[in-house]
Amino acid sequence: MEILKLDQENIWHPYTQHKTAMPPIAIARGEGALLWDTDGKEYIDAIASWWVNPFGHSNKVLADAIYAQLTSLEHVLFGGFTHKPAVELSEMLLKILPENQKKLFFSDNGSTAVEVAIKVSLQYFFNKGEKRTTIIAFEDAFHGDTFAAMAASGISFYTLAFQGMFIDVVRIPVPIKGQEQASYDALEKVISGHNCAGFIFEPLVLGAAGMVMYEPEALDNLIQICRRNNVLTIADEVMTGFGKTGRNFAVDYLTTQPDMICVSKALTGGTIPMAITTFTNEIFDAFYSEDINKALFHGHTFTANPTGCAASIASIKLLQTEQMQANLVRINQQHLKFADKIKNHNRVEVVRVRGVILAIEIKTGATESYYSDFRNRLYAFFIENGIILRPVGNIVYILPPYIISDDQLAKIYEMIVLALEKIK
Repeated sequence: MEILKLDQENIWHPYTQHKTAMPPIAIARGEGALLWDTDGKEYIDAIASWWVNPFGHSNKVLADAIYAQLTSLEHVLFGGFTHKPAVELSEMLLKILPENQKKLFFSDNGSTAVEVAIKVSLQYFFNKGEKRTTIIAFEDAFHGDTFAAMAASGISFYTLAFQGMFIDVVRIPVPIKGQEQASYDALEKVISGHNCAGFIFEPLVLGAAGMVMYEPEALDNLIQICRRNNVLTIADEVMTGFGKTGRNFAVDYLTTQPDMICVSKALTGGTIPMAITTFTNEIFDAFYSEDINKALFHGHTFTANPTGCAASIASIKLLQTEQMQANLVRINQQHLKFADKIKNHNRVEVVRVRGVILAIEIKTGATESYYSDFRNRLYAFFIENGIILRPVGNIVYILPPYIISDDQLAKIYEMIVLALEKIK
């Protein structure tokens, strides 16, 4: 097929070893939870296209909002200028974020949202006359592929080529059930032994680590330790934000709120790249000065792109509808039923569910790497059967669009059970 031939001649795909990877699938169109390739084969998008399409593909509400914005103002520089979509989005987002969040900084993807937060953490103390150079992160975390985000990420094969080039990051264990105290102790030890500026974390669910889950009470304790020691806290909600955990944000489960929050992915409903990092007034005030050198000298060409803002406004309105909120509950209930059905399967190690996220850890008798042969066989099996899932090693997870039907979910569950029987 001409499109695949030209793709292989011209394009370098993300997270791909082109010499060994199977050819990409040429997608022609999408609607709802479904995608069709150029040969007409249908696929259920069981991971919302890397977690960005909560309202499905070709959503008319989002398309209409984008079209209307394009016909009035498609883009304007944000240095020295502003516009109604950015202001309206800021008002709307601040209403659903924790009350301590007061300022928004726009960028263009999850990595840059994290990059902004880490830079702010370090400069915050610099502006106050303190030298703090260490960032704390979880083991096996993933925060993105720009340099500070990579430094904070703990999945080694992503970052192996760049060791020795990063900012100082010290890692602590994830406070999964039974290991909470070890995590608390490790955090106290790191803070006492380093000049720590900030602690960044994926709240409640570590996505790229295989949807590893832990409880809100544990995160509350970690944030409180940081607060007692004047260490800033950063919630990376790039994956978990906008309903994935069953609430608007994973931090909505907490009693102690972070100082900064990073959002992207589902922010625009999967239509236009955009990201936002939010801050408390206390953080903003450390940059508010007669001294020009205390300003945050950071920006992106498409900062607060009006079209992206219009998409985000429409996306947040969709999320808040009764129907969409009911869908979150419905999907969670279906996941829980399936988890109960499969948890005692002889090839299932553990099943994890939070919100619309379901993860199944498969027994293999060996430690499976992220892109192991076992994982690749699972991936190929699902693709062959019209399901888009991207296993993480031996972990299969579902994170579907919120408009997915029960019948479509049932087919995904059926194929997972079949994979347990067939893929060894």
